[in-house]
Amino acid sequence: MASMDSTDEKKIALVTGASRGIGVEIAAALVNDGFYVVGTATSASGADAISERLADNGAGMVLRVDDPASIEAAVKQLQQDHGHPAVVVHNAGVTRDNLMLRMSDDEWTSVIDTNLTSVYRLTKPLLRAMMKSRWGRVINVSSVVAQMGNPGQSNYVASKAGMEGFTRSLAAELGSRNITVNAVAPGFVDTDMTDALTDDQRSAMLERVALGRMAAPAEVAAVVSFLASDSAGYITGETIAVNGGLYMS
Repeated sequence: MASMDSTDEKKIALVTGASRGIGVEIAAALVNDGFYVVGTATSASGADAISERLADNGAGMVLRVDDPASIEAAVKQLQQDHGHPAVVVHNAGVTRDNLMLRMSDDEWTSVIDTNLTSVYRLTKPLLRAMMKSRWGRVINVSSVVAQMGNPGQSNYVASKAGMEGFTRSLAAELGSRNITVNAVAPGFVDTDMTDALTDDQRSAMLERVALGRMAAPAEVAAVVSFLASDSAGYITGETIAVNGGLYMS
């Protein structure tokens, strides 16, 4: 269960990319843990769907994590409407795959801005309140490819590897204030993104996974839930693999 403050009010958790896939399950898990969850989506309809799904336990908010002005406005709205989040889960991300010889500057920059630079831009203005309360959790959703690499994804792999390095450095900075910073690195997860795979692609992929199946989004969310809890208070600077044995470091 989440730790409650002296007024018995729920702690606030911010989850980016909460309108689909893993983000939906992370939001649900944190609600179950006792948090009031603010989930973000890139559109008003997505934010409305989050609000409907969370009902009295949370709210949706429009946020484009690749846009500094959108981040600034969302942080201001968040703090005015709900307060200061004790937990921040950076789950929003994009892929724009291409071989390096064909990759455009826009394909590179858009992925780095969305997946990595946004983590810096969104985390920074939320840290002061965590430091003041001497309790906080920053949880970054990375990927197995950050360690194993993947052809055609140099932009995505670089963004996730950078996220993991950011995790370790920020953990060292904030540990004395009882704020932990960790990453979760899923492997192949059963979402609408993997639904687009052909049967042959799916079979070839699963042959590489020791457990022989994809992860359910809830299995990734369960690790995020644990890292957000008091029970994980002595874990920081780590990347937790949830990849079924696809890659064992």
